[in-house]
Amino acid sequence: MSLLTSHTLKLLEISLIEDIGSGDITTDSLIPSGLMAKGTIIAKSELVLAGLEVAQAVFHRLDPSLSFRALSKDSSRLKRGDRIAAIQGKARPILTGERLALNFLQRLSGIATLTAEYVRQVQGYKVEILDTRKTTPGWRQLEKYAVTVGGGKNHRFNLSQGVLIKNNHLALVGGVREAIRIARQNIPPLMKIEVEVRDLAQVKEAIEASAEVIMLDNMSGQEMTEAVKYIAGRAWVEASGAINADNIRAVAQTGINFISLGRLTHSAPAVDIHMLVEKT
Repeated sequence: MSLLTSHTLKLLEISLIEDIGSGDITTDSLIPSGLMAKGTIIAKSELVLAGLEVAQAVFHRLDPSLSFRALSKDSSRLKRGDRIAAIQGKARPILTGERLALNFLQRLSGIATLTAEYVRQVQGYKVEILDTRKTTPGWRQLEKYAVTVGGGKNHRFNLSQGVLIKNNHLALVGGVREAIRIARQNIPPLMKIEVEVRDLAQVKEAIEASAEVIMLDNMSGQEMTEAVKYIAGRAWVEASGAINADNIRAVAQTGINFISLGRLTHSAPAVDIHMLVEKT
């Protein structure tokens, strides 16, 4: 599936306007309009590549005649010095598009790289790494794509794609059992209900009310183990909250089915990628 949906193309257009403003005054004042050049995008750190199609779209939006040749592909594991892509044609659009194309690549590859590390840490356990809705506004489609490139899975894309009863919902409707009862009356008959719980008493309520997915929020390892034992396969079990590189393997050992991590998108550091330009 192409990343270049109508939403992504709108984001790209907004980003170009933001970055270029009324014109690239430095490039336009220094570089002759007919000068030809070649740009090579290179990894400066170890990374899992994501976002190549969007980077290409940046350059083609500025000049459709530019030649963009991919030298790697999304999901490739690259090391420092590996070449990612080569762009050839007029120098001006290559220079003008450089920063924005790299911004997309560095951000999305950072997410893919972090996700791949968490996936690696839980190898050997029957658990899947999920993202959340803690994404950069406007970037959700791209960031969730990058999670999948890194080996993770997507949780719901937006609020319309599933029932997830959280603590603030519970505070307003009177508890787990009542919240599930009300939701069940007002949603399509085949839609699953997920509920966020904070202790074993709420776990028992969720099971009694036939929740399909139970999210264990900020529970200790011992509490998660006890919850999984009590649930005993009667619902899918997701762990969330305060999970990081130091404890994720221990969380996986409790027997839960999913680990959701907001940090995959809200805290992934950008990787280091640059572009070298030369005359042709």
